[in-house]
Amino acid sequence: MRLGVCHLEGMMGDMISPGLVSVTFRKLAPADIVALVRQAGLLAIEWGGDVHVPHGDLGRAREVRELTHEAGLAVAAYGSYFRVAHSEDDGLPFQQVLATALELGAPIIRVWAGTTGSAEMAEDMRWRVVTDLRRIAELAAKVGVQITTEFHGGTLTDTNESASRLLVEVDHPNLYSYWQPLMGMSDDICLEGLHQLAPRLAHLHVYHWETTPQNRRPLAEGRERWQKFLTVAAGISGNRCAMLEFVEHDDPASFLRDAAVLQEMLKGLA
Repeated sequence: MRLGVCHLEGMMGDMISPGLVSVTFRKLAPADIVALVRQAGLLAIEWGGDVHVPHGDLGRAREVRELTHEAGLAVAAYGSYFRVAHSEDDGLPFQQVLATALELGAPIIRVWAGTTGSAEMAEDMRWRVVTDLRRIAELAAKVGVQITTEFHGGTLTDTNESASRLLVEVDHPNLYSYWQPLMGMSDDICLEGLHQLAPRLAHLHVYHWETTPQNRRPLAEGRERWQKFLTVAAGISGNRCAMLEFVEHDDPASFLRDAAVLQEMLKGLA
């Protein structure tokens, strides 16, 4: 399986395809999300495991896969919210997550690297995360599914250095990383992180926030910095998706405007 493949019909060469993370609209049904994505002209959806495709609900996973494909869209990934080194203890077996991803037709499972930030996590817990990541990466590799960590605060991927170190520590060819600009990161630090993760870069989560995650702003206001990020990502080998995640006021109209901006930026890379 190629790095970061969106499994879009007819994709040629290295490219970035626009998509949506379904948890952007947790209150909408999958059919409504598919309709919105088609209206926006995007190509792929990352389906969330908390609401739209619950872990273990294989019937729902098949329904959502069929709904997505019948609309001519790709399933970019399964956003599982599986917490490495914790979810199994809390009653969520990874095998259940994996079975759901397979029914969904997801080429990638997104997970979170623990429950604590890198500065606060004890070394023994860090190694529990490392060991569990290696385990699930191997399980997923056997059935042709990639494992990616989310580049996210409150986990071991909350800094460029810790995220890069984690990939080295796990040392498994089936482990990759998403990327997104974390709160407070300067453009230079963001670009540095993209370069560091380049050999294992999967998808991108795209949003524009001010000060806090609750203060969501139009993507147009972040066009300048996102053009820099997408330009770097476009130079990294492999196919991947840039997927909108959360929009101003959780409003479909905001999403449609952001989708238009995202597509304009991607076209500018051609």
